[in-house]
Formats: sequence, C-alpha cells, structure tokens
Amino acid sequence: MEAALVLELLREVDAAGARVWIGGGWGVDALVGRQTRPHADLDLIHDETGEPAALAVLADAGFAETLNLRPVRFVWDGPAEVDLHPVTFAADGSATQAADDQGATFHYPADCFVTGRIDGVEVPCLSVAQQLRFHQGYPPRDRDRHDMALLRAEFGVNPAF
Repeated sequence: MEAALVLELLREVDAAGARVWIGGGWGVDALVGRQTRPHADLDLIHDETGEPAALAVLADAGFAETLNLRPVRFVWDGPAEVDLHPVTFAADGSATQAADDQGATFHYPADCFVTGRIDGVEVPCLSVAQQLRFHQGYPPRDRDRHDMALLRAEFGVNPAF
C-alpha cells in the first residue's frame, strides 16, 4: 500500500465526517515521521458511530468487504487492503474494541489518540504506548521486530520482545 493512497483515504474519510486513527505498521511509520518499510495493508481504528460514512468512502474508492471477523475487526480489499477495527468511545475519551465474541475487550486510553506524519502530512494515529500494548502476547514476526526496533530507537522505549 502506497502513502498516497493512505493519505487520500484519510482525507476522504475525514471529509465524510468519520473519525479514524492509523495503527499497525503505517501507524508506527506515522509516529517516526517517515515510511520505513513496505506495507501490505492499512489498519484503521474507527469510531463505530461513523462506520457507515467510512465504509461509503471505501466503497466509492473500489473497496469491498472480504473478511468479517466482527465484532473484533473486518477487512475491505480493493486497490489495497484496509483492516478495520471498530471502537466505542466513553465520555472520558477512552475507547474499547471487542477482543473476541465472548465479551473480552481491548482498552484504548484517551491519551493514545495522537497524530504523526506521513509524507509530511499530519495524520491521526495511535500512540507509542498503544503500539507497544498491541505488540504483546504473541510471537513477533519480522515486521513486528522492525517496528518495535524503530520505536526503541526513536523514543527510547523497551518493547516486550
């Protein structure tokens, strides 16, 4: 997935009134302010209240749903792959995402919704701390090790692996 497509989708989703934040590899690259590796997909955390608007943007851009793992996440493919993670916001600005269909949840503290940069453009993304939380509890892949090494080098954090 190319940076230009990421930025185009973010502009269109924002114009439609939906709120999204970049997670995953593109989110790490946004935090460090530069693209550091190729990306196969774009992870978007989205406010579930704006989901219809966000999906309309994706449909207009030639995407269609190809994988439904709701309530946790779902995938739309088209010119690239977009992995969508719906969250529900609380009054204090924190959010939760389903972790399974049994009621477990992932927690997003209010301060984890930050901004970064892709090609010099400010974009919404998840914080360093939230990226670290999501990279725990599973065997790391090469790209995970790459992303955590970047966060360690740029921000002096210690990933769990």
